[in-house]
Formats: sequence, structure tokens, C-alpha cells
Amino acid sequence: QVQLVESGGGLVQAGGSLTLSCAASGSGFRFDAMAWYRQAPGKQRDLVATVSSDGTTNYVDSAKGRFTISRDNAKNTVSLQMNSLKPEDTAVYYCYTQTLSMRWGFSQQWWGQGTQVTVSS
Repeated sequence: QVQLVESGGGLVQAGGSLTLSCAASGSGFRFDAMAWYRQAPGKQRDLVATVSSDGTTNYVDSAKGRFTISRDNAKNTVSLQMNSLKPEDTAVYYCYTQTLSMRWGFSQQWWGQGTQVTVSS
């Protein structure tokens, strides 16, 4: 009932920039936390950045000072601006949200399909 669609991935040289976007759709849900995760080949999926409904943000140490997460509550979108990219940032990036059902009153977790980010050296 909730769909997350990512866009903006691609190939970029080290030191370059890239912006990822995620559009969330769904009726009867309150979108609470929204976040970006990433997963490199053979590695676990790790949290990159989170943003709450009031705009409070948190970042993994390796992303601090380089990445910026933001959201538009009116459009239910979340973006990740990535600057000074490094080869170790190469991964599939996934959009994530935790929602509250306004009818049934329970929380659920939703994932996007992922978008590939490749940083060349």
C-alpha cells in the first residue's frame, strides 16, 4: 500500500556530486522517520542518514560534512545530496520509511527498490 521510488543514481568521478530522490505514495499512512541506507556487494545494508518529520537529521560518521538529507512533507519526498564522493561510497542506495496506519494504529516499515551509485577513481 506504500510505494517508494528512488531516482538519481549513476556514475560519477571521485570528488563529484550526486543527488538522490525518493517519492513516497500511499493513502491512510503517516510518514514518520525517513532514511537512506546503502549496500555494497557482499556487505550488509547500512544506515546512511535519517530525517524526522520535524526536519531533525542524523548521519553516519563517514557521511557527515559531505551528505545532506532533506524532506518535503507536503509531497512526501526525501532527498540525499552527496558531495565530495569517494569510491567507498559505491553501493546500491535504498529509500526507507516507517509509517503509522491511521486506521489500524500500527507501524510498518517500507523499502524502495534501490538505485545504483558508482564512484570511479
